[in-house]
Amino acid sequence: MATAASDVLKPDYGSGRRHLIFTDEHEDLRESMKRWVLDELAPHAEEWEETVWPDSVLHRMAELGYVGLCFPEEYGGQGGDYFYSLVRAECLSYAGSGGLGMGLAVHTDMVLPPIELLGTEEQKRRYLVPGIKGEKIACLGITEPGAGSDVAGIRTTARRDGDEYVINGSKTFITNGARADFILLVTKTDPDAGHDGVTLFLVDLKGDDGEPVPGFTVARTLEKLGMHASDTAELAFEDVRVPAANILGEEGKGFYHISWELQGERLVAAAGSVAGAERLFEKTLEYAKGREAFGRPIGRFQAIRHKFAEMATKIEAAKQLTYATAWRFNNGEYPVREITATKLFTSRVACEVADECIQIHGGYGYMKEYGIERAFRDVRLNRIGAGTDEIMLEVIGRSYGL
Repeated sequence: MATAASDVLKPDYGSGRRHLIFTDEHEDLRESMKRWVLDELAPHAEEWEETVWPDSVLHRMAELGYVGLCFPEEYGGQGGDYFYSLVRAECLSYAGSGGLGMGLAVHTDMVLPPIELLGTEEQKRRYLVPGIKGEKIACLGITEPGAGSDVAGIRTTARRDGDEYVINGSKTFITNGARADFILLVTKTDPDAGHDGVTLFLVDLKGDDGEPVPGFTVARTLEKLGMHASDTAELAFEDVRVPAANILGEEGKGFYHISWELQGERLVAAAGSVAGAERLFEKTLEYAKGREAFGRPIGRFQAIRHKFAEMATKIEAAKQLTYATAWRFNNGEYPVREITATKLFTSRVACEVADECIQIHGGYGYMKEYGIERAFRDVRLNRIGAGTDEIMLEVIGRSYGL
């Protein structure tokens, strides 16, 4: 029986689709936040490479309700699910500034969630509420000059003295460290107890006058390969006194608390990696359609067309792995193996895509005006931060009893 041409089902590569995890409300947020990022943040990408992003960005972000997306309404949040944090990470990729996205993610996705989960009511009122309002900026203090991946090997100590603890030590590679009002600090309260001697503290870095608290100093700001829009610092603590009430969670349980925090950090990093790769793909695709060589657009050459096909396949695989793992995390599971694999795979894909995009741009990709070289430098950190590739492989391997 003959079939009319109009009745033949044809592929529609440009069609929208209902998503497995995102609702209409998530998509409404995506539309409004993307517009804000493109209008108010993206135009400053080059400027902030030289000056770092200003605190006013967080204030504005909070004013629009984008900081508190996943936090309870009683603390000033919007009460949304975990998927809203993925939408936020994806939207920030349109700013064209990896340093901006990282600096904001440290605040929204690495420091505030543990306070909401583990904090006392007083701690939530003192740190979570102003954090959601954008009135206080946070940083996370794990890495030290002699300990990074080996959290149990940190040397920053917190010694009990009456109703206070006295903190001594240093932290390095701290994003937001030069500007933060408070830090979620990983310390050793029992240096001889290994993992069971680690304790988390919420430590004010500035007094009411805005000056550093006694004993705390920003030892130096660090210059980096990429992520220039974010400030990164080495911090020093010399007899900094902190009330015992500022312990976050349980004393001696900090290693397990921070291990939970790292899962959310790695998952949002994965979402950011995929989104960054997508933006590079889109920009390079536009270039390939317009750039001509030998009388035709370079995208019409098989060698270039196949590069795009390879990149698109890897990006889609990375995206779906991220979404599937996020679904499990949002539904109360603790899928450490899958989160680890997702972080490993997505960060590698992002770096591969960035490299291919520079290659397709040729000499122009190496120049600053196209922004590709900046993205290439920014994205490389994803294979180091929040757990190196080597640590990710070790976690995955050990999960199989090896």
